[in-house]
Amino acid sequence: MGNADAINTMKFERRQLTNEQLRQLYTAILKPRRIEEKMLILLRQGKVSKWFSGIGQEGISVGVTQALEPDEYILPLHRNLGVFTGRNMPLGRLFAQWQGKMSGFSKGRERSFHFGSNEHHIVGMISHLGPQLCVAEGIALSNVLQKRKKISVAFTGDGGTSEGDFHEALNVAAVWSLPVIFIIENNGYGLSTPTNEQYKAESLVSRAQGYGMKGKRIDGNNLLEVYHTINEIAQDIRETPEPWLIECMTFRMRGHEEASGVKYVPKELFELWQVKDPVENFQNWLLAEGVIDDDFVTNSRKAIDEEIEAGLKHAFDEAEVTPNTAEEIKDVYAPYSTAPIVPGDAKREMRVVDAVSDGLREGMRHHDNLVIMGQDVAEYGGVFKITDGFVDEFGKHRVRNTPLCESAILSAGLGMSVGGMKSVIEMQFADFVTSGFNAIVNNLAKSYWRWGQNADVVVRMPTGAGVGAGPFHSQSNESWFAHTPGLKVVFPSNPYDAKGLLLASIDDPNPVMFFEHKALYRSLSGEVPEGYYTLPLGKANIVREGEDLSIITYGMGVHWALDALKEFPDINAEILDLRTLLPLDYEAIAATVKKTGKVIVLYEDTLTAGIGAEVAAWISEHCFTSLDAPVMREASLDTPVPFAVALEQNFLPKERFKVKLKELAEY
Repeated sequence: MGNADAINTMKFERRQLTNEQLRQLYTAILKPRRIEEKMLILLRQGKVSKWFSGIGQEGISVGVTQALEPDEYILPLHRNLGVFTGRNMPLGRLFAQWQGKMSGFSKGRERSFHFGSNEHHIVGMISHLGPQLCVAEGIALSNVLQKRKKISVAFTGDGGTSEGDFHEALNVAAVWSLPVIFIIENNGYGLSTPTNEQYKAESLVSRAQGYGMKGKRIDGNNLLEVYHTINEIAQDIRETPEPWLIECMTFRMRGHEEASGVKYVPKELFELWQVKDPVENFQNWLLAEGVIDDDFVTNSRKAIDEEIEAGLKHAFDEAEVTPNTAEEIKDVYAPYSTAPIVPGDAKREMRVVDAVSDGLREGMRHHDNLVIMGQDVAEYGGVFKITDGFVDEFGKHRVRNTPLCESAILSAGLGMSVGGMKSVIEMQFADFVTSGFNAIVNNLAKSYWRWGQNADVVVRMPTGAGVGAGPFHSQSNESWFAHTPGLKVVFPSNPYDAKGLLLASIDDPNPVMFFEHKALYRSLSGEVPEGYYTLPLGKANIVREGEDLSIITYGMGVHWALDALKEFPDINAEILDLRTLLPLDYEAIAATVKKTGKVIVLYEDTLTAGIGAEVAAWISEHCFTSLDAPVMREASLDTPVPFAVALEQNFLPKERFKVKLKELAEY
């Protein structure tokens, strides 16, 4: 059935609603329409730069928002102005947001509706659309785990249902029986692509059955049908959690955004849907029922228009944003400062794999709001057995097996953070993080800087080569994330650091990519303190003192350097273990360079554009006068990681490093 086929005579059912409630619903749907009409005028006057119009679709945003409790989170998209006005956002601040002013919700850093507000229980969207659905399921999970009888609601368009995150979100929500409602606004077009080029199914809601969840198609232009549907479902799933998929049939009366126009839409569709206008139809029904009269309509418009003008005056009178570099950089991370927790005297021998496991166990005991998620992490204990036995101590509600859906689970981690929880998410292998790349670099990393919502998420990344695992289980991909502001990137080289840095990462409210070298898991052991202790993130460590030259490295590179120096006893080299790759400890880097005057940067990642390139460039720029030789680098070949042992050993830099180390010493 297409959109045209879905049109029928609009019938309103008031059910239990009083006249006062109906009047409130009327003003709630009138307000975004009046704002929209004003924005189109201002756009033509050149006073606003861009506008995504929701004219014709207001019944959905307003009906959904009014049906929810005010502290239940909504995750809207471009055309959901009725969500923001329905949560009583001050118009002056809302308009300031659209104008890029400081009093908006993102300090001028975001555009239009790409922002959120915890005060109003709205989560800001990103342009990729799909992740919103997965964030909503994370909020729903936090509600379940904390025994809050609350739901979350996420919006998507018909075009957005083609994204992989739509599939992952519905699948996880169904498997975990989460109290979340997914709203599809089916307006017939994804920008200009019609639905018959988006999907082959007769209807989008029919997909619900395939995930084992309930679904319903409704008239999205009928405000009361939307309100009653959401209200009834919300009441049910607050008590008995389960997800729902609601397809709201509607039509967009303007372009995707005003600049795109509507030439691709047949004229008869506009004529057909004009008679289904959600505002006019509801208003006419209320007038016919005697719930409102013409004076009420006039007075309502006048009051709203006055509020709009006052809000616009506030936004237009406010000065343009004055850049403050220090403020911009400061807001990349949620503030967090604490002294390291000093370890006790009791110690025992642990391998790296044991230290990571022990750190996770201590973290779970220390933070009762911490949840571990990942593929096979529950009864099986993960592929490296790091969480073996955790289910017995913490239960399956806190140690959660996930479907094969990295993107959904990473985005859910952000949702859980919105809900006041912490999460540690295991990538079975660091290579697999590519399936969730967008969630990390565009959502977790940017959310605090964009609208003040931190992402209290640690992503565990079993990484590295040397175990004959080939190109899809051996990559060192830390430099991908060290380039992304808002993330912290940690890479320990020994058991002591692994536990202390992991606990510090769990404590930190910012997203941390925590790399663990697989080849070190069971090959390296050392004394590790028992109990809870932390090491400072962003601080390098001198592994070996020296005077002749400096080896700056991390992870497996530390051990390659130590092994090489055994072959060259005459080279008195200092080894600096970076430990944290973002932020880098530039103070420690400068100190070792000034001490020795010669530097080689060693890392396992491929040579070009690896973290060593950044370190070398920084040294050349900031420590040039201290150098007695060119800054050298040694790293893996610029190829994928090969499988055969001989090829893999040739790929890795261990032997080439020895040659370059000798060359630097003799320079």
